[in-house]
Amino acid sequence: MHKLIIDEKYEFIPPHRGKFWSWAFRKFLLRSFLRRSYGITGWTLEGLDNLRASIKSGHGILLCPNHCRPSDPMMMGVIVKETPCHVYAMASWHIFKQSRLENFIVRRIGGFSVYREGLDRQALETSIDIVASAERPLVIFPEGVISRSNDRLLPLMEGVSFVARTAAKKRAKLATPGKVVIHPVAIRYQLQGTPEDSVGEVLTALEGRTFWQAHHHLPIRDRISQLGKALMASREVEYFGSPQVGRVSERKQRLIRRVLEPIECLLFGSERSGDVISRVKEIRSTIVPKLLDPALPDAERTTCWRQLTDVYYIQCLSLYPPHYLDDDTYGIVTPERIVETVHRLEEDLTDKVTIKPEWHAHFKIGEAIEVDPAGRRVKGVDPLMQTLRQNMLQLLGVDDWWPDFFEQPS
Repeated sequence: MHKLIIDEKYEFIPPHRGKFWSWAFRKFLLRSFLRRSYGITGWTLEGLDNLRASIKSGHGILLCPNHCRPSDPMMMGVIVKETPCHVYAMASWHIFKQSRLENFIVRRIGGFSVYREGLDRQALETSIDIVASAERPLVIFPEGVISRSNDRLLPLMEGVSFVARTAAKKRAKLATPGKVVIHPVAIRYQLQGTPEDSVGEVLTALEGRTFWQAHHHLPIRDRISQLGKALMASREVEYFGSPQVGRVSERKQRLIRRVLEPIECLLFGSERSGDVISRVKEIRSTIVPKLLDPALPDAERTTCWRQLTDVYYIQCLSLYPPHYLDDDTYGIVTPERIVETVHRLEEDLTDKVTIKPEWHAHFKIGEAIEVDPAGRRVKGVDPLMQTLRQNMLQLLGVDDWWPDFFEQPS
């Protein structure tokens, strides 16, 4: 499991207000960093004038991109460089705890922390102040997690609308009131080369680790399917005692129930509903504070870490889109989908991604969505988030398949 949970008291890491490091990194290091770290060889941008117009008008700005790759936060530096402008960005606290160098770089280019395991008032207040004052555009990834799916958009976090509306209300009360706007951003990656050249080596290594020998005689999609089934079967043995039967989608939902429901009943008295990501977040938010108690018995501490590992796996499992490599369901399977799936398999099996295929990134920045300070949810539906989602889907050029993506157990 990646070190996403930090078992120490949270301390808010504020944004660095200077501009020199942000400017220097984007001018001298960004291109080589993206190529070396993520295999990004180039990019195209559409809609920069939309952002430039909002900056020129003095609006408070939120930039809301999709989040399909670990490279996305650094890729936003391309928009910053080309506009040009400086931005702030909300980043999970664990990012700042990886190393001193990463902490230094992320802060200097505009990042500040948010605590995913609880209500972070300082992060919210900082975000609201940045947008209300129109100090810089603020980047928030509204999906909240990395989807690893070029052709999917996960459910969006409601915190985006809270920040936007609260900032709009605050801005409307200023001596010289102004607007708050949201710009949807679409990032799509195009594979440079073939899937076989990009993932063949790691696919062979994963097969050797799982089956003792590589299956070069099979088409690449069949090899991927076999690995996915083997991974699921191993988890079924762990949680059920034996591999299960039935369709993969049915087995996946049974496995999700098997893991989440006992933990939810133990922590909350009953199982929860909703998508897996929100359920896992609630579980983490309940367990992590326990780990901060130095008096917690060792046996209970071990149980907490086991539960966190279990729900982390279930969240990873939930992010495999059903039928993603099936031509009959969502059209022709793209090379990008094949590589994405192998990336996810390698990450879930080994906790790291070793392959860095070459990618070309395509950015689209949408028109400004004006935030009404008096707007609100209507019968549980947030029209602002609906508009943002539809605009993001349109920019991405994909259908809204998230009900299928997050199919719930019956």
